[in-house]
Amino acid sequence: MTTEPKTTTPRPGVNSASPTARWLRRTQPRPTARTTLVCFPHAGGTASFFAPWAKLVPLDVELVAVQYPGRQDRLAERPLATMTELADATAEALRSGVRGDRELVFFGHSMGAALAWETALRLEAGPGPAPRHVFVSGRQGPSRQRPGTVHLLPEEEIVDEIKQLGGTDPSLLDDPDVREMVLPAIRADYRLIETYRPDLSARLRCPIGVFTGDQDDEVAPEDVEAWREAGDGDFSALVLPGDHFYLAEHAERIISSMFGARTP
Repeated sequence: MTTEPKTTTPRPGVNSASPTARWLRRTQPRPTARTTLVCFPHAGGTASFFAPWAKLVPLDVELVAVQYPGRQDRLAERPLATMTELADATAEALRSGVRGDRELVFFGHSMGAALAWETALRLEAGPGPAPRHVFVSGRQGPSRQRPGTVHLLPEEEIVDEIKQLGGTDPSLLDDPDVREMVLPAIRADYRLIETYRPDLSARLRCPIGVFTGDQDDEVAPEDVEAWREAGDGDFSALVLPGDHFYLAEHAERIISSMFGARTP
């Protein structure tokens, strides 16, 4: 669980948008696409983390990134406190915000991996579209979920923890104004994922694919293998060079693996 490499200034006026528009962001809308790729950011992350991917996916794929409350242009909104709340809200946004006549694919990184799995379970169990494939990244399988107490640390200690994990420009967290803006959402995400208790009897019907970095200290080989238990469909795993943010350098490889020979 880490924070996004780049923090941007919130844009005014988004709270007046529809609920679906607040949750789902399309950098490059593609009305004729056959597939919708839904991307779930990591803890402290935002939809804009996946904006560069929109140029890399095949032309028949539209990328939709989830924007969580409490950050960037949703800064004024309260971050959701539990995985149940976040997954319920995300599933509802997807039911009304993605086209049912397309194939649906999920990709989630770190905390977003757990959210992708939880959201997919809800869509498979209820009305509306369900994903044909769920890809998870930089996260242990549900049976390896570990509790934590980082969310309880004083401000300086939680900032030190974030800096040690990497992925965030340390100078941003040294700026008092930026810190005041981003820390509530980061702490909320830590609390959400550290108090998360998955249903270990739950299984996805669709295939699960796992990506991880070979130098990611947060994800061991047995953590990757644990995802096999989280579904009844096919299972695959791909290890790429790098640490927890390996995906920043391997976006094209990940996209190629998800969509095969299809190219932009």
